[in-house]
Amino acid sequence: MAYQLFSQPRKGKLKKDKLPKTLQSATLETFQYQEDNIQTYIWKGDENIILLIHGWESNSSRWKKLLHHIKPLGKTIIAIDGPAHGLSDGKEFNAPKYAEFIHTVTQKYQPEIVIGHSIGGAAIAFYLHKYKNPLIKKVILLGSPSDFKILSNNFVSLLSLNSKIKTVLENYYHEKFDIHIDHFSGHVFAESFPQKAFIAHDKEDKVVLVHEGRKYASTWKNAVYVETTGNGHSLHNNELYQKVISFIKEA
Repeated sequence: MAYQLFSQPRKGKLKKDKLPKTLQSATLETFQYQEDNIQTYIWKGDENIILLIHGWESNSSRWKKLLHHIKPLGKTIIAIDGPAHGLSDGKEFNAPKYAEFIHTVTQKYQPEIVIGHSIGGAAIAFYLHKYKNPLIKKVILLGSPSDFKILSNNFVSLLSLNSKIKTVLENYYHEKFDIHIDHFSGHVFAESFPQKAFIAHDKEDKVVLVHEGRKYASTWKNAVYVETTGNGHSLHNNELYQKVISFIKEA
């Protein structure tokens, strides 16, 4: 029951007949992963592809403001609705399953650049750790958590669960994901990543604390790290997005 509460988003779903205007301009394509449909949105450009990965209790419409900045680059842009979000199927959301969604789409489209917000960034880190895709050249993480244990501990504290339930819950994660919770750390995975990275975090982020961004920056060998103030967890900021564009344009 605790895991179900932890993994089921309360918002972020969409209805196909009531799509936000941002997504109405895209071409919709559906992929299959096991029993679930994966919804993607494609804005066609050249052969260079940017893949967008949203976060918890969100959907692909969260990229509305960033899209204004990256569309003029002329690249093909693809956004994914995560498990149990947007128009994608499922009731359960977690980073390993999200990583499989990413893998399913990247097998066909082979993006060179991936951008993730919040736990979408953590899913990218797990994906790169598991599949080590050399075709991805650049990674952009916006307000992304590193340590899964911190998220779990915050959840345990929120529900005032006792130590016995906490232990059983962590054992369940291990059994389900085949990785111990103590080893599920994006910044540890990043030690071996060859990709260039742009990592941004806000000092006043109350959802994912800034220390998580600093962890990524401390281990990712080829990374640019930017801290902002006053943008919170969403990190919607024109100046920051211009830095993202400059990073994308770099050779």
